[in-house]
Amino acid sequence: MKKLLLFGLLCFFALGDVLAQSQANSDSVAYQLQRKKINTMLAARKAKFGQYDQSLSQHTGIFGLQTKNDIRRSNSILMDIARTDDAIFKELKILFEYSAFQQRQIQSHSKEAETINHNFLLTISKLRQQNALLKAEVAKNKEQTNSSRPIYITVIVLMLASILYLLYQKNKRKV
Repeated sequence: MKKLLLFGLLCFFALGDVLAQSQANSDSVAYQLQRKKINTMLAARKAKFGQYDQSLSQHTGIFGLQTKNDIRRSNSILMDIARTDDAIFKELKILFEYSAFQQRQIQSHSKEAETINHNFLLTISKLRQQNALLKAEVAKNKEQTNSSRPIYITVIVLMLASILYLLYQKNKRKV
């Protein structure tokens, strides 16, 4: 019985670990993809900022001054940088929410595992108590059996003696 219970517990934990690892791997892949997306966006922002610096240094006007088109081009690049920053903030928010979700999931899994372990301990202690009660009952039954044996033997001996006496009396009358 103990071996069967232990085997069942082992299978349960092994199956739980396999499922948790597959879930963790898929979560990790999604997290890594989100990070890669943000890093790509940051690299694009850096390139745009380089373009902005370059556009600020361009002076196509008379006497080396900036023209309206130079300023408009610089402002356009700057607005594009601002839009990229907004998109990066949105993606970072998703990443942080995802990270918080993973932490909550890990905490809930930890609490669940702790509850399961606690319930297993309660079940084991309950089974031990039942085992002790059954052992005590078996010992008590053995004592009752051992104490009632002499009574059974005495009754059997008396019955045999009665039968022998009756047979003796019967034989005595015949003779």
